[in-house]
Amino acid sequence: MKSAPGTTEKTTSSLQPLMNYNLMADLFMYPEHEDYKKKVKALHAYLLNEHTESAEALKNFVEFTEASSIVEIQELFLRSFDIQAITTLDIGFILFGEDYKRGKLLVHLNEEHNKAGNTCETELSDHLPNLLRLIYKMPDEIMRNEIATLLVLPAVVKMISEFSVEKIEKKDEVYKKHQKVILDYSQNYRTAYQSCLQALFLVLKKDFGYECTPEAENKTNAQADPNHHENTSIKDFSLNIETEMLTEK
Repeated sequence: MKSAPGTTEKTTSSLQPLMNYNLMADLFMYPEHEDYKKKVKALHAYLLNEHTESAEALKNFVEFTEASSIVEIQELFLRSFDIQAITTLDIGFILFGEDYKRGKLLVHLNEEHNKAGNTCETELSDHLPNLLRLIYKMPDEIMRNEIATLLVLPAVVKMISEFSVEKIEKKDEVYKKHQKVILDYSQNYRTAYQSCLQALFLVLKKDFGYECTPEAENKTNAQADPNHHENTSIKDFSLNIETEMLTEK
């Protein structure tokens, strides 16, 4: 199997148990109840035992949830991923936008979710929490590695880069121009969900290996023309996903 750009040849096996992606998925679910805070604490305790670097990355978000009401956490979630969003949690959209390839991806991911008995609830099959639970459940190691390295990791790297100060300021300018108002937010915690993505990146990197870092992504984007990412990384990724994952098996 040919590896994707920015990945290593590392594969997982039954001798190398995966981290608990069910716990990681809970971070990116809408925080409906106070239980969300308990889930964040449980994940942090788990990471302190299993992956201290990831636990350290999550520390800022843990502090935010401890200092905030559930309503404040809900508001930050919406402002990070929904209303005047910094990024989206729909992996296919991050990688392909509205291109027809995303439609093909959703169809094939639906098949994988069904095979693994993974329920997507009200979200689409490429929604980040759904993919994390799929990775944890699916028995096909080859397909699991492809989903992790060709889909989730490249998208998470790009999502982290969207939390840069420069990109957030540009988005705010656009929102202000078209919506006439920018929602209030705490300067201290505006990027708190970036900590969740950084923690996830480190866990995925441990299990699946990946050479490209969020810092390298930011540097590349800063030096490139506005269409650079679309014309190189996404194009290369598209070729891989069509030949590696979306081929009928």
